[in-house]
Amino acid sequence: MLDSIGAGTATALVGFVGGLMLGLAARLGRFCTLGAIEDYLYQESDVRLRMWGVAIGVAVVGVALLMGAGAIVPAETLYLGQAWMPLASIAGGLTFGYGMALAGNCGFGALARLGGGDLRAFVIVMVMGVASYITLSGPLAHLRVWLFPPRPAEGSVPPGIAHGLAGVTGLAAPAIGVVIGLAILLFALSARSMIGKPRAIFWGVVVGLAIVSGWAGTAWVAHESFGETAVVSHTFSAPLGETMIYAMTSSGNTLSFGVGSVAGVLAGAFIGSLFKGHFRWEACEDPRELRRQILGAALMGVGAVVAAGCTVGQGISAFALLAYSAPVTVLAILAGAALGLRQLIEGFVRA
Repeated sequence: MLDSIGAGTATALVGFVGGLMLGLAARLGRFCTLGAIEDYLYQESDVRLRMWGVAIGVAVVGVALLMGAGAIVPAETLYLGQAWMPLASIAGGLTFGYGMALAGNCGFGALARLGGGDLRAFVIVMVMGVASYITLSGPLAHLRVWLFPPRPAEGSVPPGIAHGLAGVTGLAAPAIGVVIGLAILLFALSARSMIGKPRAIFWGVVVGLAIVSGWAGTAWVAHESFGETAVVSHTFSAPLGETMIYAMTSSGNTLSFGVGSVAGVLAGAFIGSLFKGHFRWEACEDPRELRRQILGAALMGVGAVVAAGCTVGQGISAFALLAYSAPVTVLAILAGAALGLRQLIEGFVRA
């Protein structure tokens, strides 16, 4: 199969399938980071936050089983193969979360809204993609590397919770991962608010499986192609810029997991919006709103690259590996988003 379509195309197909699942979850299951935070802070509903818990629990269990079977090598992944930089996680997470509140969506949410016809989300996607590449390999790259110099993980123990506990207890890291994942899943399902919410549980499971499919599929392609492609899963910061570059230079470029993932989310969101009858073209009528969204998108692009992931990249994909960076970045994103939402709402009250 790889000989006929190529490793890059194979990983793009893996990304597309998982992205399709994520796009459907966003439109049919209302799976949204900022929406979950708003529900919890201002509507006293934790259902969508617990959907994230379900997704994380399923992803942690699935990836732990893959590691136990030898299908995933921790050192080959970005989150466990690189040394953890706590300051980068905190600074990037705060910046991303604040930008998310200003923009009204994260990168994943903007793609889902764009699939439903929201042209405001198109602006967010474009600006975030450009900002991420400016920070990754453009004018801000030298400053980023100077402030947060990346380096390989030191020692024989990957920078992950399960592996750290394995070194202390002597137990196998995959077994610890399964236990932690089941504990997260049980906690997410234990609240009364989740009783009678089979749809929320179902779409949380779908998101978790989408993340697992990314890790499993890219690991298989990397193994079969002798390391020609990277072992990754879904994230929506740099892949937005990567997709833009591919759209402009496809004749001299190859497909990648990120491009397939972005296309899959757009396709899934489009199908989901048609199914629900929600597809309609929308545009921004207030220049002040557009200005705020552009600023928020730029902050998200910068913050996601500094933190090495967004709400999906660190919030679920890295969490699936139980990387140290994941819970710290998620907490920083939540704090930044809460600050941004509070500022916006207080501003509306004064107005």
